[in-house]
Amino acid sequence: MATLLIPNPFTTKLPAPRYSHRRFTCSSVTTQSQSAKDHLLALIADQDRGLRTQSDPAKRAAIVEAIDAMAALGAGSVTTDDSLSATWRLLWTTEKEQLFIIEKSPLFGSRAGDVLQVIDVRNRMLNNVITFPPDGVFFVRSSIEVASPQRVNFRFTSAVLRGKNWEIPLPPFGQGWFDTVYLDDDLRVVKDIRGDYLVVDRASYEWKE
Repeated sequence: MATLLIPNPFTTKLPAPRYSHRRFTCSSVTTQSQSAKDHLLALIADQDRGLRTQSDPAKRAAIVEAIDAMAALGAGSVTTDDSLSATWRLLWTTEKEQLFIIEKSPLFGSRAGDVLQVIDVRNRMLNNVITFPPDGVFFVRSSIEVASPQRVNFRFTSAVLRGKNWEIPLPPFGQGWFDTVYLDDDLRVVKDIRGDYLVVDRASYEWKE
């Protein structure tokens, strides 16, 4: 698998404007962001992380439209600094490989648990993780490089399928980039090199190998 920054409030009081044109304030921007965010979360709430969306083109189009609205709100913000570093939990995606593993995991005697993206900007590391409770996990290690205020390049370096008392290393494969088009304290929205979309929230725990 790869935070709207709210401006700091000004402390200096500026003279009152002498014109009556409508002005956008931090409060109005925050309200607009929250409304767009709530709309997106409502659209994906019953989509089983994207599995149901695969057979519903109208729903997919509505979700993508909501993502584009979030991207417009996040335009111009920096989303590749330390605020990107976190354990992010999958809410919804169009990424076929992830969805295939989630859907087919019962065939292997398990069910997919949390699907995570673990990012450490300072150490240039990314792990894409699919958990299989209670003891299984599949994860792909990557190196990353910040390319722009919203873009991160990545290169897969290794992959591991691990059980309670065993581990199978797999060869690395692939490289690309992703844009974090919206980022706040608890939600992140992503578009990637293949045109896939990812919506994740900040996990309540920190995943480690």
